[in-house]
Amino acid sequence: MRVSSSLVFQTGLNTINKQQSDLMHLYQQIGTGQKMVTPADDPLGASQAINLSQSQAQNVRYADNRAVANQNLGTEEDALSSLTLLLQDVRTRLVEIGNGTLSDADRGTLAGILRQAQATALGIANTTDGNGQYLFSGSRGDIPAYDANGNYDGDSLQRLIQADQTRRIAGGDVGSDVFQRAQPGTRDYLSAADAGNNGTAILGRAAIADYAQGNADAKFSFDIQFDATGNNYTVTATALAADPAATPPIAVGDVVTTTHAWTPGQKSLDLGVGTTLEINGEPAANDQFTAEPLKHSTGLNLFQAMGALADALEQPIQGDQTASTSLRNLMNTTSQTLATLYDNVLTVRASVGSRMNELTALNNTGAQRNLGYAAALSGIEDLDYYEATTQLSLRKMALEGAGLAFQTIQGLSLFSRGK
Repeated sequence: MRVSSSLVFQTGLNTINKQQSDLMHLYQQIGTGQKMVTPADDPLGASQAINLSQSQAQNVRYADNRAVANQNLGTEEDALSSLTLLLQDVRTRLVEIGNGTLSDADRGTLAGILRQAQATALGIANTTDGNGQYLFSGSRGDIPAYDANGNYDGDSLQRLIQADQTRRIAGGDVGSDVFQRAQPGTRDYLSAADAGNNGTAILGRAAIADYAQGNADAKFSFDIQFDATGNNYTVTATALAADPAATPPIAVGDVVTTTHAWTPGQKSLDLGVGTTLEINGEPAANDQFTAEPLKHSTGLNLFQAMGALADALEQPIQGDQTASTSLRNLMNTTSQTLATLYDNVLTVRASVGSRMNELTALNNTGAQRNLGYAAALSGIEDLDYYEATTQLSLRKMALEGAGLAFQTIQGLSLFSRGK
């Protein structure tokens, strides 16, 4: 084969350029600390690195979301802790109100204390987070949860925060589920006397005395009406929940009516379906009472209950037995309302605590996952400096060898062979 001088020169030049290019690539790898200077260095590794980087960035986003959720839940816990202490104080005041030796002026003073507690509770209900969003307004975080009259202005949608790939956690609670709801699962009743009653009967609590009579899960509400003589009372029991397994089956809205004789001095009313209502004193003709299962109650409202009692305390009742009885009944109803709302607040606080614990667990998992992503990325992208420096020495020797070879070939000539 005939080898021309131009081919010899071109081959030598290409070899030198190739060695210089390899050496420059090594310089770039060592300078950046990256194994892949361009995707062409390792197409499969570059694709894996992109996927891992995206997963790592998403994991960081979830961590940021969890930090926001944890801050909001921490703020809610602080608010509910303050509310718990406030309700404990208010319930203590209710015991003072029941003191029969208080004068109208004393009750007026307690009314002022109760109104101050109501205002404080409203302030707690309208707590904001670090971004100025109202915690208990549902998805309507831009408006206060409650107005000055204790009406709820938010909605029933919880603000859910994506805390992990498959987990969304509520960053707060809806105000109506905190300040207007009985403790979930309760079978207690809320008893109340009609404001127009004229007797001296003071209600206690309604209770399920016999669970085998069809009201074991507190599905019936009761309306009690004394007749015109005051010697008999009629109980109208209305089903608020269905029970198809009962004999006969019970549907929502079913009504059971029973009539009973009243014996002066008796201490309870038979409401039917295994339920009784405590009573002290003597009802008058046409007096009316109600007993409603708390879990089905739609009238619970912490602020309005305190406000109604404060209004009643401001009215003079000295020497008026009927007015005194009405106040005692209202106080008992308010006491029952505050007791169930207090229990509900504790339940919500337990829920907040469990969510904060879950966030902590998710943070630990996220941290471990981030370490895994970082290790995987390091294995794909990071340069092995020991191997790179060895290759650098080798490439330098190869470049020097290519240069010396080119010089040697360049000096070859037919005219110089005889010299």
